[in-house]
Amino acid sequence: MNDLILITSYWLHLLATVVWIGGIIFILFIAIPSSRQVLGAEAGKLMGEISKRFTPLANCSIFLLVITGVALAGFNKQFSGIGLFENNWTATLFLKCILVFGMVIIHFYRGLILTPRIGKTESASEKVSLQKLSLNLVKVNFGFGMLVLLFSGILYLFNR
Repeated sequence: MNDLILITSYWLHLLATVVWIGGIIFILFIAIPSSRQVLGAEAGKLMGEISKRFTPLANCSIFLLVITGVALAGFNKQFSGIGLFENNWTATLFLKCILVFGMVIIHFYRGLILTPRIGKTESASEKVSLQKLSLNLVKVNFGFGMLVLLFSGILYLFNR
């Protein structure tokens, strides 16, 4: 039974990772450039619609990542406990969790605070400035996501 829980947890963790980080990659490298090229100034409307569809998927992914991450850490024999850095595996996991926590904060800040503020802003220059901030935060999340994946690889090596 433990093997089934472990396999399911790994599968859900990987699926959630692919959806969230893959979505960020799609938005940054495909959706934004394509919408700007085809729609020009109207690209923001399309990106708003894409964001409305992607955000619930990202939220679900975050929920799954937290639940499965806790389960996977608990199953790992190298996990020495929260705040106990008795080995490289636990220290690396801690760094990975810090990055994920930063990604979650950025994600919810953009969705709950920044996006509504952009929608309410009447000044064109302020709107452009806030949109630029939002895009830069997506880029930061991309960078953090790449580091999270790197730390995942390092954790795998420590487990061998």
